[in-house]
Amino acid sequence: MSKLSMSRPRLGTADTRRIRPPPKQAADHYSTPEHRAWRTAVVERAGGQCQWPGCGRSGVRLFADHIVEIKDGGSALDLANGQALCGGHHTAKTMRARARRMAAPPPV
Repeated sequence: MSKLSMSRPRLGTADTRRIRPPPKQAADHYSTPEHRAWRTAVVERAGGQCQWPGCGRSGVRLFADHIVEIKDGGSALDLANGQALCGGHHTAKTMRARARRMAAPPPV
């Protein structure tokens, strides 16, 4: 046997099933009085219920979600760009948006 066939690769392989995107960092505008007022208005308009189609959960923590995420060009304080979602649906929507951004070709 030659030395080459016995040498091991120096770089490990990544298990892509375990790689996760970095945790989401909240932007500064989420702590402003304007955002808090927007959040309150979105949840009140929804009547305290999750607006995900077919859900309607109430009595749970609701997230004021940007329908079109700010990173994707959505308006930060427009009520028309807001919906109230329960935790599970907010997480599902956010993960789909992240995956879509990660799969998209970089802007030119």
